[in-house]
Amino acid sequence: MSCRAFPRIKTVRAYVSQAQEGDQGADCHDVSDQHWINGYPTPVANQMSMYELYQPLRKSWGINALGSLVVEVEAEDGTTGVGVSIGGEPGCFIVEKHLSRFIEGQDPRNVELIYDQMFRSTLNYGRKGLPIQAISAVDLALWDLLGKIRNEPVYALIGGKTKERLPVYCTTARPDLAQKFGFVGAKIPCPYGPSAGNEGLKKNIEFYKGWREKVGDEFPLSLDCYMALTVPYATRLANELEPYGLKWMEEFLPPDDYEGYAQVRENLRGSKVLLTTGEHEYNRYGFDRLIHSRCVDILQPDITWLGGITEARRVVSMAAAHDTMIIPHGSSVYSYHLQYAFTNCPVAEYINLSPKADKIVPYFGGLFPDEPLPADGFIDLPDRPGFGVTLCKKTLKRPYERSAEESKKNADINKEYKGPKKAHMPF
Repeated sequence: MSCRAFPRIKTVRAYVSQAQEGDQGADCHDVSDQHWINGYPTPVANQMSMYELYQPLRKSWGINALGSLVVEVEAEDGTTGVGVSIGGEPGCFIVEKHLSRFIEGQDPRNVELIYDQMFRSTLNYGRKGLPIQAISAVDLALWDLLGKIRNEPVYALIGGKTKERLPVYCTTARPDLAQKFGFVGAKIPCPYGPSAGNEGLKKNIEFYKGWREKVGDEFPLSLDCYMALTVPYATRLANELEPYGLKWMEEFLPPDDYEGYAQVRENLRGSKVLLTTGEHEYNRYGFDRLIHSRCVDILQPDITWLGGITEARRVVSMAAAHDTMIIPHGSSVYSYHLQYAFTNCPVAEYINLSPKADKIVPYFGGLFPDEPLPADGFIDLPDRPGFGVTLCKKTLKRPYERSAEESKKNADINKEYKGPKKAHMPF
């Protein structure tokens, strides 16, 4: 008895969002000026805080310059899968003009092959950042397509449920409201970096102490430092805040400063403060360094930025071998499905993107009208195929539209290729 026929991929399309301000889509920083995540009214420390010209609003230096990237893959039977990331028009160009040759005509079950070809073909200009984000959107679209064709949620394809409900903490400017909403903890942004001097350090301490007093001693409260600090500053800040119950200090150095992370870990030996990073680490090689150095307690990959589900599975498995927890950054349904399937993913992050952090709103804005939202501190994923969300295309634009003939040319090549013609030893 042979397996049923499986439709191949007919075409791939890449879109940007033309939504109005306030509907951030896939870019959680593409918000109004008067939004807490942009640094209003309280500053948010970041890697550009040292430059007075680009204070206090993060959008002033272009954190939202690229915007959303939406990828849609369509199978021969008309079924579509959707993945999103950051990348805007440059990301669309990479998908349509380069990556499409590895996608169209392929069997969508060959996710490992497609990922490997995309990753290897972009090594000369990729490895991290924009090309990996484009690959991520494609990979997520492929998993969504697979789930829809097989009529199963993605978490069932990658391991099934390890938990019935997923606990959620909230990144927010209002941890007191997060507590009232039922979240299991909260994380607040660090307002000042080293360039603000001792006065800024004192303000950071008072800022954290003030929120600790409001939420009480038992509510977990963490600090997001967004690549803004130095080794000496991070060490001192963690020591100063430990008496006030700092749960973890997040991404306090630039992502490539592996030795710096190790030094902070050594400096804080014996401290109860957990150290975390990984939001801007984009492949398994970087995560391998973080895992083996044991310089952090928790890894926080963004599933829409590090290569999608295919690469995330590898990172989660590597971390499991070293008892390292994975708590992904944002990424909504894409994180939730991954976390359902693995035991070392104990809690999810919800980034509150309402301007005053006083409402529960979709992470992806208007892209997915049926995006599941946390309630009473938990995410309950609905039993729907793929990632379980429906793309709203009314604000999307395809800047590099290709003809059906171009897609067919790629498809014909992939359908014809059967692999190496001769068997040989691989060494």
